[in-house]
This record gives sequence, structure tokens and C-alpha cells, in this order.
Amino acid sequence: MGPLEGVKVVELAGIGPAPFACMLLAELGAEVLRIERPGGGLAMGPPELELVNRGRRNVALDLKNPAAIDVVRRLVAEADVLVEGFRPGVAERLGVGPEDCAAINPRLVYGRMTGWGQDGPLAQAAGHDIDYLALSGALHLIGRAGGPPQVPANILGDFAGGSLYLVVGVLAALHNAQRTGQGQVVDAAIVDGSAHLTTMLLGALAGGAWKQERGTNLLDTGAPFYDVYETADGLHMAVGAIEPQFYAELISKLGIEAPDRYDQANWPELHKLLAETFRQRPQAEWAELFDGSDACVAPVLPLAGDHPHLAARSTFVDKDGVRQAAPAPRFSRTPTSLDRPPAPAGQHTREALADWGITDIDGLLATGAAHQN
Repeated sequence: MGPLEGVKVVELAGIGPAPFACMLLAELGAEVLRIERPGGGLAMGPPELELVNRGRRNVALDLKNPAAIDVVRRLVAEADVLVEGFRPGVAERLGVGPEDCAAINPRLVYGRMTGWGQDGPLAQAAGHDIDYLALSGALHLIGRAGGPPQVPANILGDFAGGSLYLVVGVLAALHNAQRTGQGQVVDAAIVDGSAHLTTMLLGALAGGAWKQERGTNLLDTGAPFYDVYETADGLHMAVGAIEPQFYAELISKLGIEAPDRYDQANWPELHKLLAETFRQRPQAEWAELFDGSDACVAPVLPLAGDHPHLAARSTFVDKDGVRQAAPAPRFSRTPTSLDRPPAPAGQHTREALADWGITDIDGLLATGAAHQN
């Protein structure tokens, strides 16, 4: 099920943003075949807990073996999309670069996921999420006044600036290929995507409504009515009462007399007042007080935290003994669902290759070109 039912994707396994993009494509209904090196690659835990690998079958091929490369080419002939996350030039050296694949399947959408992009002075340099955010300016935005930039795990770069832009590009290119019969290359770079995410703030900066100094602006903890506050039990509440009517409800529910928030000279005093007030009660009491109100106040929950709203929407689900996020977004006519759990390298080599029309599987296994877990 899902709106991408019938779309076939070959994933040349990598780490981080490319697998997350392929997870999303699989959850949207595409049939994604993950091609992994024998024994698997870099992982943050056991294979069954690598949740970004969920939703697809796993085939182990030794891409240093010419017979394995021949298998990839045969899979490409049947595919609509190929996704790879190698450094620029690696796929070409393997013989499965864009030109190689286009010669086999002119309608193929070739998705490339890198940090720096396919060209430019840093294209061949190593890097991680934090580095791409640093150059794009996105990392500079995050932090309090007078303090250093704060690292937002790898969500903002790898997955927002990387995976989601790759998926958008693949879907757009698929739409074009269906109309024209011609595929194309999607060059998704985390540095580009994370820079693109700052578009609204770039406009505000140009118009004088945003300052380069961290922690001094409306949305970066500069404003006391858009910040997080510690509670009596050492937890936190998030406050986002920007609009006047929401701010009025915040002040009313807190039961305090507050200085004029429109005079920024009052912001330090207001920050102090709100901090002192929230420290008077534990998080659960504040959460109950603000529940369902328009004050735009919410408890800061841990990963996979429990909340009645999340429970009602099944935002988190327990699947295969693991608590995980349900597929998003949601569709009225072609609903999505969690399908296959994450699989170790080579778990589905025989069945998946056979389903994709590969007939010489025994020979591939015998020569080491393919591996069955």
C-alpha cells in the first residue's frame, strides 16, 4: 500500500541520510531493494535496531566483484529509481554511475546523496552533519546569547537538509520521467538543503528583522515568550506564545503581572520572571494547567515520550518489540504502514533477487559475488 505502490527502487547502501530517504520511499509504498556489502556496514547497534533500514528487503552483494556489478545493472534495468550515498566518483569507478545506468535504463531517476555535493572544492572531502551545518550558516543560528552554537543531533542536517531534499528531488524527477520517459540525476547535498532551510531567516536578515547574534531574535530564545523554562522537578516547558492573544493567555494562566513585552528593554526582566514562575511547580502540573489551551505551552518530553495526543494519533508504535515513529505523512486513500523490520545484510538475497528476475543466484553465491545471511 501507499501512493508509491509499483515504484521500484535500488538502494546502494550507505549510512545516515540515504537510508532514511529510502526508508521514507518504502513507507510511501515503493518497493525498495537495499544492496549492502557482505557483513553489513557501519551501524549504531544490532541490525534489528537500525530502524532507518526498516521497510525493505536486504541483499548482500560484493560490489568489488564484477559479477555483483552485473547484477546491479540488471536490477537497474527493472528499476525506476537508484539511490546511492557514495563520495563523488565512486559509483562511476564501480561501473554503476549515472551514465552507465542511463545507458541501461533511460527513464531511471538517479538519486545521489552527499554532504558537499557532486562538485565544488570540498566535494571529495570527508564531513559529517555538523560540518555541513557549520558552512551553511544553520549551525550559527542555534544557541543562546553569548554562548557557542548548539548541536541539534543530526536531525537538521542529515535528515531535514539531506534525506527530505533527496526524497523531494526523487519524487519530482519521477513525475517528470513519467511524462517524458527520460530520467535524470538528483544531486542532493546536505550543505545545500540546510542552507535552503534558512530561507525565511535570510529574508528577515536582509530586512533587518533578524540579527546575526545568536539568542537575540524572536525565534532563537532571544524573546522570553519563545523559550524553554525549567520546572521545579528539573524538567522543562516549551513556551511559544508569539501572537498577542496567545501571550495574553500565557500570562493569565501563569497569574503574573508582566512588563510590556513589546519593549525589548524589558526582555531580560520578563525572562527572569517567567523562569522564576515555572520553577515553582513540577512539569506535570504545568502540563495539566496548559493542556488544550491556546497559550502555546507544552512539556518537553524525552525521545518516544508518552502523551495523550501522540497516543490518540499513534504517532509512536510498538513494532517487533521496538518503540518507533509511525510513517508520516498520512494519506486518506492510500494509507501507509510499517512493513518489514530492519534486516541484516543478505537476509533476503535469494528471494529478493529471484523476485527481481535474477536467475543465476546459486552461481553468484558460489563465487562470493552474493551472500545469503
